[in-house]
Amino acid sequence: MNPKIGRKLSNHNVIKVNLQDRSYPITIGSALLSDDFNSDKWVQGKDCLIVTNETVAPLYLDVMKSNIDDKTIEVITIKDGEHYKTIDTWSKIIDKLTAMRANRDTTIIALGGGVLGDIAGFAAATFMRGLPFIQVPTTLLAQVDSSVGGKTGVNHKDGKNLIGSFYQPTMVISDIDVLSTLPDREYKCGLAEIIKYGAIYDVDFFAWLENNMSDLLIRAPKKLIYAISRSCQIKANIVGEDEFELGKRAILNFGHTFGHALENIMGYGELLHGEAVAIGMIIASKLSPINSVEHNRLISLIKSANLPHKIELNDKNQMLDVMKTDKKVKNKKLRFVLLRSLGKAFIEEDLSENEILDAINNPFS
Repeated sequence: MNPKIGRKLSNHNVIKVNLQDRSYPITIGSALLSDDFNSDKWVQGKDCLIVTNETVAPLYLDVMKSNIDDKTIEVITIKDGEHYKTIDTWSKIIDKLTAMRANRDTTIIALGGGVLGDIAGFAAATFMRGLPFIQVPTTLLAQVDSSVGGKTGVNHKDGKNLIGSFYQPTMVISDIDVLSTLPDREYKCGLAEIIKYGAIYDVDFFAWLENNMSDLLIRAPKKLIYAISRSCQIKANIVGEDEFELGKRAILNFGHTFGHALENIMGYGELLHGEAVAIGMIIASKLSPINSVEHNRLISLIKSANLPHKIELNDKNQMLDVMKTDKKVKNKKLRFVLLRSLGKAFIEEDLSENEILDAINNPFS
C-alpha cells in the first residue's frame, strides 16, 4: 500500500491539552506532514533528533525531514515492536544524544507508533532531565491514546511499562494520511481504544460508533477525523483534571489491567495491545454493575470492529498472579476500572479473587 501524504481535506482540528505551563496542542487532519508542519515554531534550538523505526522510516522519514528547515537533523532508527520496548533500546537513544552533543534545546521527534513514542518520550524525559519532545504518531492507537497525556516508559521482564515517567510533549501531530499504510490488524487495535472512550465517558459517542463502525473500518476520512478528535478531546479533558493519575485519570485504564496481563502471558507482540484491551474490556464489563443489555452492546461493538473478544488460556488463574504485579496495584489491592453504565466509569478495589476469576472464566454469561 503506497503512502498518500498530501491528500488535502478542507479542515483539521486542534485540541488543547490544558496543563498550565505544560499545555500543548493536538492537531488532527490530513496532509499535515506535507503542508502544515511549522518547524520554526515547534523545533526548539538548532538541532533535533528524529527517532523512528525500521517500518516507518522508509515511508515517512524523508517527508518529515523535508519539512524541518534550517535545523541540524539527526536520525536514529530502532527495531519495531513491543519486544524492543526495553531499557536497552532507551540506552541506544541516550547514546545517540550524547554522540551528537545534544543539549536542553535539542528537540526529540517521535515518528512512529505507540511503542516508539513511549521509548522516545522516556529518553526525552530523562536526558539532561528533560528535552523538548514532539509526537508524530503513525498508528491509530498512538493517535488516539499513547501520544496524548505524557505517559512514557519501557517494559520490564516482570511487567509492562514498569519503568517510566510522566512527561508531556510540546505538541502532537496526527496526520490521518499515514494510516493508509497501517496494516488492518494494527488499525483495528486503535478502534479498541476508541471504543474505550465511549464506554467510559460518552454514551452518545458510543452510540455514534455503533452507527459508524463500518465507515471507520474502511477508514472514511471525515468519520476518522471525528473519531480521533473526540477520543483525544475526552482524553485531554481527563488528563487536564488529573495529569499524574492520582484519581480520575485511572478510568483510562478500562480493560488494561486484564489486557496487560494477557500481553504478558501470551508474550509481548503475540497478542497486540489493542486486541488485549478489547478482551480486557469485556472481562471488566462482566465484573461491573452494568446491565446485561449494555454489556452485550459492548461485546457487539467490539465484534463489529473485527476485534478478538475471547482467548483460550491453559491456566486462567495465571492472569490473577500477573495482575498482582501491575503498577496500578495500590496498598496491595488490585484496582479495576468498571462501568456503572455505558459512559460512566469508576474505580473499584473491593473485589474478591473469586469474583475476578469468575469474570475471567465466564465473561459472556
